[in-house]
Amino acid sequence: MFNSLVANRRLAVRVVAVQVVVAIVVALGFLFQDGRAALAALTGGIAVAMGSGLLAWRSMFGPAYSAGLALARMISGLILKWFVVLGALYLSLARWHLPPLPLLTGLLATMAASFLIQSSKLQESK
Repeated sequence: MFNSLVANRRLAVRVVAVQVVVAIVVALGFLFQDGRAALAALTGGIAVAMGSGLLAWRSMFGPAYSAGLALARMISGLILKWFVVLGALYLSLARWHLPPLPLLTGLLATMAASFLIQSSKLQESK
């Protein structure tokens, strides 16, 4: 099935919103352990959500482009996303000395939510 650019933009906004919600829920779960653990989980989750937002902004928002330019914008968006995620990991672990397990849990839970949202959208379109 052929999706319009508007439908893809709505999906991108939905994915980022769900990622933010998942990051907050995971951080609240770690709040029972420690405040620094909750901050680490929130940092990991928000880093993924910010990276996904940059990817969506770079690849989808703006006028329709040719296939080659759209692919180049998507690849540059992916590179931006991973710079944000890896930069947040570096800052969290090396500079702020946040606990690594909650950081990775927030990061992985947010990524898993992204994959689940996108796969459920594929199931709906079939």
